[in-house]
Amino acid sequence: MEKQAIWSENCTVRFNAIDKSDLMTLNSIFGLFQEAAISHAENLSIGREDMARANQVWILSRMSVQVDRRPKYGEAITVRTWPRGGERIFALRDYDIIDAAGNAAVRARSCWIIIDIEKRRPLRPQSVMDSLPQNQNLDALSTPASLEERSGLLKIAERPALYTDVDYVGHVNNVTYIRWIENSVAAGLLYQAKRMRLDINFINEILPDEVTDIWSADIEAASEDSPAHVFAFEGRHKKNDSAAFRAELQLW
Repeated sequence: MEKQAIWSENCTVRFNAIDKSDLMTLNSIFGLFQEAAISHAENLSIGREDMARANQVWILSRMSVQVDRRPKYGEAITVRTWPRGGERIFALRDYDIIDAAGNAAVRARSCWIIIDIEKRRPLRPQSVMDSLPQNQNLDALSTPASLEERSGLLKIAERPALYTDVDYVGHVNNVTYIRWIENSVAAGLLYQAKRMRLDINFINEILPDEVTDIWSADIEAASEDSPAHVFAFEGRHKKNDSAAFRAELQLW
């Protein structure tokens, strides 16, 4: 198959991707982006088996998703993704969801790291990224920010890492984190939201059967167009109270 600088998949918003509002959920959007990224990595010969031969694996470190319009049930959409070069230890990858009119309904950027499987340590990505399309000036979003630890959070839930939460790498999958976050917000706020933004940092992996404490707080809006609700989240390993992830969710 010819290598593609930009990976594109046409699909229809299906029933299991929506909530009661008839609009796509955040976890479904993350799921589409995950699958597109995997397919593109395979196309570029940096997929699962290619990396495994070098005793390496891709790990998602940070991601920001801006939902300017939530696609609705039955809508025809195009999911796109493309690499955007490297930045320090990070390999950057952008995404968008294009509607039938050619408008970007969703835009995103992610930061990935390459991990040595045996040592569980990050490697510099330049040797891999230099051989990939750079897609200069094709920016979906700015680089995801590093989310700082916040004070004033309250514990709101505990989440065990169950069978369906864990992926091939042997840790909780990134889409599961998004479900945990969504299920920590009043459902009515999510049904009503027409626009969303989620920024998330994956700090330490969560392994099977581990329990994660979810902490959260309402925070003041930082953006100029004033989202109606902003929530900070932190997941902490119950066994030692260390941070597993941090996130910020904005709803309009």
